[in-house]
Amino acid sequence: MAVHEKELLEALASSQVLTSMITPAVLISACGTLIFSTSARLGRIFDRVNVMKGEVEAIITGIISHPEERLKHLRVQIGLQRRRAMLIHKAMAALYTATLFFVASSLAIAVNVAYGSTGHAWIPTVLALSGGLFLFAASAALLYESRFNLRFVHRSIDFIEFLEKKAEEQNK
Repeated sequence: MAVHEKELLEALASSQVLTSMITPAVLISACGTLIFSTSARLGRIFDRVNVMKGEVEAIITGIISHPEERLKHLRVQIGLQRRRAMLIHKAMAALYTATLFFVASSLAIAVNVAYGSTGHAWIPTVLALSGGLFLFAASAALLYESRFNLRFVHRSIDFIEFLEKKAEEQNK
């Protein structure tokens, strides 16, 4: 066996490779969890938009009371949902990109330990930092999106209170 092959086998057998790859793996797992929960948020937006579509159809057919107020309310709510969906789309793209960089970092660590030298040790670090930046961007987008969700909830509550007030006035 050649000296180079022996060094390669020793490097691959070393626990240093696996130990070095653990941090990116944890970050990949974190990204996966965020991707899963963000997908669920997007699904809730889709469900809400479908409910609002049903309300618009009921207004058009004359089934629901206070059509002008409802249409005004729905226009604002649909705009909020559109913005939320765009923010979630951007967050998902950033999360997938972060995952890509963390996987690349993990692979670069393995390749660097097996074949590289100390002169190339910066490559996995730059990849991991890039993943961290995309994870940060995704978190910021999700934080911003949560403000729109809160605004949606407050406006829905306000509209329910408006409808309750109208119902009380009609019953007097």
